[in-house]
This record gives sequence, C-alpha cells and structure tokens, in this order.
Amino acid sequence: MRAVVQRVRDAAVRIDGTVHSRIGAGLLVLVGVEDGDSDDDARVLARKIVHLRIFEDPAGRMNRSVVDAGGAILAVSQFTLLGDCRKGRRPSFVRAAEPEPANRLYELFVGHARECGVRVETGVFRAAMDVELTNNGPVTVLVDTRGSF
Repeated sequence: MRAVVQRVRDAAVRIDGTVHSRIGAGLLVLVGVEDGDSDDDARVLARKIVHLRIFEDPAGRMNRSVVDAGGAILAVSQFTLLGDCRKGRRPSFVRAAEPEPANRLYELFVGHARECGVRVETGVFRAAMDVELTNNGPVTVLVDTRGSF
C-alpha cells in the first residue's frame, strides 16, 4: 500500500459540490492499494501514519504524532497513486488492486487508524471527489509498505 501524507490546517472532501467530510488540523492521507497488498499492509500503513512524528513540539522540532497533536485524519482512496509513468505519456494502472479488494483494504486501513485513537473521516470509494486542503508547513511525506520510497 502507498500513501501520500500531508500535514494540514484543514481539509475537506466535496462530492457534487456538497461537503461530505471535513477535518481541522491533522493529516490528509491519500491511500493507494496495490495488487497483492494484504491485511497486514493495511495495519502496518495505518500504524506508521498514526505514529509519524511530523507535528512540531514546543521547541519547534517535528517530534509529535497526529495522536500527540490531537489532530484528525481525512483518508481518501486514490488508485492513481499506483500509476506507472515510466513508459509513454499515459500512466499505466496495472499495479492498482481491483476495486473490491482495494475497498476492503482501504476500509481496513481506516479501521486500524481509528483503533489507534484518531478521529478518521473519509471520502467515498470510487466517487469523483474534490479534495480541499491547507497544507501546513508545507509537510508532505510518502509512505509505502513495500519500501518503494
């Protein structure tokens, strides 16, 4: 599984112009599921992200997690994270998981993050969404359970 994690002041998902979910300070997490990913990948990714120390402590050092900072997570499924752009001009998505297993692992990721004590809001799987955010820092990191980054 692969994720783009952005520290945000606020983030929201709109569907058909209506706000579906919104968070204040915390993390916007774009989640991509790769063919062959497992339940363990969902658990590992959730715990890694929940405990990433990318929030500043009183000394100004990135030393606190979203849990420590009292933030929330907005998790959005995004198969395009698995796009392979090495050949040609059109990304290939052959490495992305099929919708049914991808949705199951995305939901499992969300459940594991919630079990860690974080409020998690979500987008809608396979919906056309507008994602709004105010990136704080800016801080953006990539996390991949296969160690690609």
